[in-house]
Amino acid sequence: MRTFVQPVRHSVLLCFFAIICYQSNAQSLTTGNGKIEVGVGVGPMFFLGDLGGSYGIGKTFIKDVDLPLTKISKGIYANYYPAEWLGVRVAGNLGSLQGDDAQTPDKGGREKSRLKRNLKFESKLAEAYAALEIYPTVPFEKYGGLTHKIRPYVLAGAGIFHFNPKGEYINPDGSTKMVALQPLHLEGQGFPQYPDRKNYSLTQKELVMGGGIKYYLSETFYVGFEILHRKTFTDYIDDVSTNYIDPAYFDANLPADKAIMARQLYFRENIYNPSVSRVTIDEQRGDPKQNDAFFSSILRIGWRLNGANSPSSRARRQLKCPSFY
Repeated sequence: MRTFVQPVRHSVLLCFFAIICYQSNAQSLTTGNGKIEVGVGVGPMFFLGDLGGSYGIGKTFIKDVDLPLTKISKGIYANYYPAEWLGVRVAGNLGSLQGDDAQTPDKGGREKSRLKRNLKFESKLAEAYAALEIYPTVPFEKYGGLTHKIRPYVLAGAGIFHFNPKGEYINPDGSTKMVALQPLHLEGQGFPQYPDRKNYSLTQKELVMGGGIKYYLSETFYVGFEILHRKTFTDYIDDVSTNYIDPAYFDANLPADKAIMARQLYFRENIYNPSVSRVTIDEQRGDPKQNDAFFSSILRIGWRLNGANSPSSRARRQLKCPSFY
């Protein structure tokens, strides 16, 4: 009986190592490109709202971008790829928005009313969103790996953003300072005299949509460019939306110091034209039919983690069993 012990042991060990080698090779074949990606982005951010803009009727479109007011945004993001053609992104950005009626050109058209209105604002902005990315060209790629590949993509998602519009207040001595506009209720938001005008929240929801392109310099590193548009559900990013109110209500509803600021900041045509003495109550101040929007152009750099060239993958390749052909 003992004469069969050694062959049996050898057979068991051979089967055991064969199974281990098979599992290791199978794992190396399915690991592929990394599933996790992290990166940073930076680029200009543009406001589209009631203030400033180009000639004619204002629109929340690229025609009304005021390039001199361009602000730089910066952000971080992380992606998970359940498949190479599909990515799930979470991201956060910090930026600034600004609008100024003084940027409006005077061509004698409808834009003249915005120029005379002479309102301006600026706001810091912070946003966080989640989005799906789709890479339509992946099924048509000719070879594996990522190096030197160009991948266009589209994306769509939703998020939240926080803003705080401020206006330039001129002190009695001629100096200026930026003051928060929401607490001044410049269009009567929250006043009992205007029950239909509710206070607006400084944190709002957004829909994110856009597209871009990536170029992989290596298996783990890429550079890219994308454009992201944000559709919002508020018309008060610039604190301008509807009609002028009776300034007497500032005195009735605000502390004296805030009422003085509100009177100056809600109506500024008299600064543009000193001969104008008072506002026409209920005259149009903004356009409530169009919510504000903003978009950004972003230069991106990113890294794929746990990919074929990551330290963990190199270690797996060094430890895996030899293959026989």
